Amino acid sequence: MKTAVFDHKAKSALIKYCIFFVLATASVPTFAQQARGRVEVIKDPLVDTLIAKRFELNKQVGTTPAFSSYGYRVQIFSGSNRKDAYNAQARLQSEYPELRTYIIYSEPNFKVRAGDFRTRLEAEKLMQELRTSFSSLFIISEKINLPKTDTDND
Repeated sequence: MKTAVFDHKAKSALIKYCIFFVLATASVPTFAQQARGRVEVIKDPLVDTLIAKRFELNKQVGTTPAFSSYGYRVQIFSGSNRKDAYNAQARLQSEYPELRTYIIYSEPNFKVRAGDFRTRLEAEKLMQELRTSFSSLFIISEKINLPKTDTDND
């Protein structure tokens, strides 16, 4: 029976490859941490000019850009009947005409939500006022339209 003879050239080549692999993997993390904490932003100067021009045009036209943020709304109705959803919205609008209402269709239900509140406390205050008029009320956290700010301080 023949026995396998391990060639000493193959043994030295294997050791060389192992040493190369260890050196290569050890040097990778050192290259990655050389630029730590430094960010360089390269942009065209025309970007700042365009942003300034947009704000200038908005001031001339009198429009303010629409902003949104996360906040709270009170859900006053949830059901599968569209007519009932619109009736609930109309009933709320008659009691609180300044309050924004939203109808959302999430198959198979229509949901009526009211208000754009920044804090949960404001939403809870409205919910307490509506307890006598509506049976199932919930506070929902979602993206809201920020209230319009008064820019005229005259």
